[in-house]
This record gives sequence, C-alpha cells and structure tokens, in this order.
Amino acid sequence: MTGTAAEAANDAMIREFLAAWERRDTDFIVSCFTDDAVYHNISLEPLVGRPAIRDFVAGHESVPPGWIEIHHQLVSANVVMNERVDQMTLGGREVDMPICGVFEIRDGRIARWTDYYDSAPLPAP
Repeated sequence: MTGTAAEAANDAMIREFLAAWERRDTDFIVSCFTDDAVYHNISLEPLVGRPAIRDFVAGHESVPPGWIEIHHQLVSANVVMNERVDQMTLGGREVDMPICGVFEIRDGRIARWTDYYDSAPLPAP
C-alpha cells in the first residue's frame, strides 16, 4: 500500500523540520508552524502560537548543535509520528534522548507538536 501525495509531503516536511533543528535554523523551524500552533514538550507547559514557539526555538540558537536520528516515521493522513533519538548538549554534557513525536499537520504546516520522552537521561538541575 502506498501513501498519498499529501502524506509524502507531510513526511518530507517533518524530516526537513527536524534537520533544521540540527543546524539551528530558527526562521525555517518557525515557518513550519501554523499561526495558532501548539508545541507541547510533555515535561513543560504547552507553547501556544508562533511568537511563543519562536522564543523557545531562538533560546536554543546558542546551544551546540546535536543530531537527530529518526528510527521510524509513520504518516496517516494529517498525522506524522516518529520514534527518534535527539542528541543534544545539556549542562555541558551530551545527552541522547529517546523521543516519540506526534505532529498534526494542517494545510502543510504543523498545527500541533507533542514530544513524549523519559526525562531520566537529563542532567539534574
């Protein structure tokens, strides 16, 4: 069974979106969201709207770039889900975070993004 052209476009957009995180491309990342988008990193309060999301993303511009490895990515209509590992530097040390991301797409942009993960690998505050 093959997916639709819209599903292929949604798959590609999320892959490009995550690649932009690796290079810390704030403008591209924010351009992928709808104006009323919600980003919910499950351990934090949801961010609502592009300005709040931009502030969050811009806060990562000075963080050393890491990498993102997508193990599995599935698309069904307007939903993209992936299992991935985000490698990042936190508190001066490299951390590998296993994450499950769920993206709801509307008109070719992210309307809702939720990341689920175990916070055990994170450094203590």
